[in-house]
Amino acid sequence: MGGVSTAKLEPAVVAGRSCLRLTGLVGLENNGGFSQASLDVSNSEFLDAVGYDGIQIDIYGNGQAYNIHLRTGDTSHVWQSYRTSFLARPHWTILRLPFENFRPHRIDKPLDLRKLRRIGLVSIGAEAKVEVSISRLSLYIL
Repeated sequence: MGGVSTAKLEPAVVAGRSCLRLTGLVGLENNGGFSQASLDVSNSEFLDAVGYDGIQIDIYGNGQAYNIHLRTGDTSHVWQSYRTSFLARPHWTILRLPFENFRPHRIDKPLDLRKLRRIGLVSIGAEAKVEVSISRLSLYIL
């Protein structure tokens, strides 16, 4: 894939909250273009998220757009995912990202919530300074 993007994920305290902080630079040179922190969401093969409405994150950013990418048992290639975008404001914000807003990327199958495997926080597609912190990530029910 190439690319010259950099990223670092580390524990931090941001505006009084313990969190994980992702920092770095996204560069587009050499066919690059993303920085990512991801989490495998199950100790077994998959997490069954049927019955939940989406993903909730407590986030503090730098005013830029970021993505959440979901991987499932159907995403067999690294470039496949289900994606939604959001703005990470420069203060702590609780965001709810409904599963219905996630769009397939380079895959023709619908999102199967019975086979959730990984959640990724991604800065992608544009040169950017990455500064985003998460104090909590969970599934939610309305």
